Amino acid sequence: MNIASVGKINTLNNNISKQLTIDNKENRNAAFETLFDAAAGMIKDTNHYINNAEEAEMAFSLGLMDNTHDLQVAQQKANLALQYTIAVRNQVLDAYKEIMNLQF
Repeated sequence: MNIASVGKINTLNNNISKQLTIDNKENRNAAFETLFDAAAGMIKDTNHYINNAEEAEMAFSLGLMDNTHDLQVAQQKANLALQYTIAVRNQVLDAYKEIMNLQF
């Protein structure tokens, strides 16, 4: 093996490590984007359930709906979705606080 071959191996190694760094950043960005999209979707779903519950309450109050079962189901869906969203938010905040307290 001559010196030129070693130089080519070092160049190849540097190119691979640069590509891995770029791929790592892209993977982290993609992972964060996926997580953020999931959180945004959960908030939209929760908002949708709350709006449906409010519409069911209005319909029941106006006499357009006489089935209390449907009203309770809509209210329970909204309640559970809101509780789940709040629980996830609390866990994310706890994780953030723990990360901020790490010392390097």
